[in-house]
Parts: sequence; C-alpha cells; structure tokens
Amino acid sequence: MQPAKINYKIYQGSTFQETFRWESETKVYVPLSSIAKSAPCVVTTTTPHNLPVGWRFRVVGAGGMKEINSVGDDAYYLSTLTPTTTTVEINQVNSLAYTTYTSGGVVEFNQPVPLTGYAARMQIREAVDSPTVIHEATTQNSQIILDNTNKTIQITLLANVTQAFTFSTAVYSLELYNGFNVIPFIYGNLTLVQEVTR
Repeated sequence: MQPAKINYKIYQGSTFQETFRWESETKVYVPLSSIAKSAPCVVTTTTPHNLPVGWRFRVVGAGGMKEINSVGDDAYYLSTLTPTTTTVEINQVNSLAYTTYTSGGVVEFNQPVPLTGYAARMQIREAVDSPTVIHEATTQNSQIILDNTNKTIQITLLANVTQAFTFSTAVYSLELYNGFNVIPFIYGNLTLVQEVTR
C-alpha cells in the first residue's frame, strides 16, 4: 500500500484531532430503488448498502434525476445513515428542485478494509533521521482509536500534549500493524502554530 502524504498545522495548546478511513480498491455497487426530492436528499437502495457513517460514495447512472449523478473522480458524497440500512441521507444535497428520479443507477463506493486485529502507532520527529521521538501516539495509549464499526482511524492529541511541543516544523508517520504485517498509512510534515491565548 502506498501511504498518503498529508501535511498539518498543529495549534500549540489546542486539541489536534483527525479521522481517517481505509478504503480497499474493491468497488461495491448497490442498485437504487428511489431518490427523494427532499432537503436533505434521501437515496434508497434495493438491498442493504452497509455504508459506514461518513463513508464517501457516488451516485452513478440514476435516471431522471441526473443532477444527483457524480461527475469526475472526485465527486463524492458523505453518507449519513437513517434508521434503515437501505437508505442514505446526503446532508450536503438539497434535491427539492431536481428532476424527478425515474429508474436505474447505483450507489458506488470502495469497500472498507476491516480494522479487526490491527493496532496503530504514530511518531513525531524533528526530521526523518532524528533519533529523538518528540511524541508517540498509539492505540495502547488511546491517542489512536480504531473503530471497526464505523471503519475509522482517529488520532487525538489533547491540549496538554500539544502545549508541550516546541518545534517549528517536524515530520510524522502513522502505521497500522497486525503481527509482522505493517502497513504504512499516512505521513507528512507538521507546522506548529504558537499559542497566543494561554
């Protein structure tokens, strides 16, 4: 797996929190049965879609309501589950003025990778070759939480942790591991924004 490079600013003395999702390359296609003209828009599938909350997905090939169809590789919606597993609420879409849905189409998304059995670790250093670890977040110290139900990887560095940071810039990387199977997940540069209100 090729890790993603993501650079961040950390605000000294403030909580730093980021949530990630691990998508496989396998596509899932769930046929549509209806799309409501509503705000927010509600999409209904013919079978349970099993989309986790906040998972990105596309609507492709819907007849009639062509405005809802995703165009381009980056045109994704974020799922918000309603009580039944065959409906998806698209909070960022108001479809009241859209053309009426007629038939066809699918909800398309990348299948989530199960997080069961994995743990995670992240280190911050001033440079890649620095022998000194500025900070380490792990699933063991609860600064990284792996949620297999929602398929999320959440990093939380509380204010008392970031308060102690004194670097101007640093580097970090996060790995997922299961025994000897180590997956480099994300890496990048960190910039510390010094605290004014303290």
